[in-house]
Amino acid sequence: MSKAEQPVYLKLREKIAAAILDGRYGDGDPLPSVRAFAAEEGANPLTVAKAYQTFQDDGIVVVRRGVGMFVANGASEKLKTRERESFLKEEWPRIVRHIERLGLDAAELLDRETA
Repeated sequence: MSKAEQPVYLKLREKIAAAILDGRYGDGDPLPSVRAFAAEEGANPLTVAKAYQTFQDDGIVVVRRGVGMFVANGASEKLKTRERESFLKEEWPRIVRHIERLGLDAAELLDRETA
């Protein structure tokens, strides 16, 4: 599924996941409230709640009743592991096929990045 076809709640989830992986939210940090994040993103609060619920189900965030949602301990490592697995299983094979289709040399591509 392309990013354009992706449901909004998954796009929102990716945004929060990226913020956690980038260190903008660390272990124990509060996440924006559902309403605040919805307003910031121009999204329906129910859609944001669904994105947050998936994190809760995966143990990435914890809810402190009456206080809010917080990044769980070890969330960044857990996300990084899942992202790596997803990349290697889903994205990397497509990238390799594209490189081969274009007749590019992988070593030359890597050299370009380090230059």
